[in-house]
Amino acid sequence: MSRLNAPEYGDVPAHVRNTLDKVGMQFGFVPNMFATLASNPAVLDVVMTLQGSLARVLDARTRHTIALAVSEANGCDYCLAVHSYVSSELGGMSSDDIDLARAGSSIDPKRAAVARFAQQVVESRGRVSDADLAAVRGAGYTDPQILAIVTVAVQALLTNFINNVNQTDIDIPAASPVGTQG
Repeated sequence: MSRLNAPEYGDVPAHVRNTLDKVGMQFGFVPNMFATLASNPAVLDVVMTLQGSLARVLDARTRHTIALAVSEANGCDYCLAVHSYVSSELGGMSSDDIDLARAGSSIDPKRAAVARFAQQVVESRGRVSDADLAAVRGAGYTDPQILAIVTVAVQALLTNFINNVNQTDIDIPAASPVGTQG
């Protein structure tokens, strides 16, 4: 059971209901994470603004790959469920590629380098090695793109931390353990 309280839809300000309505249109319902964030409109705005801004920094599959790799490394079951669902249903990623992303890889060699690098960012708390940087550069990423990779990883960590603290009830099909059919 979630540990933080989500307000009732009718109890939040109109601008928050508007934001929740937009999220609901995307998913077909308002996921528990967003309903909980509605209790603090400023935090909801930060998360939504960050997600909107980061949608422009890398292609969708690369962003999904990062989110899956980071959520797996950080052990966030809620985010794994959401990102697996979004990657599959909205992002067109295969279940094999989703599993690989969670394991720090990809069917695409360039995205595999991103997944490994994103997991290294998490595991090293940002203190990646020169070899880690060389590997992601060797896959063809520029320094501005590396900044984007780190920022997308940190955005995933933000929601991982929120959902891990909350123990958010999973209201979307749960992600299967890597390597199993769900």
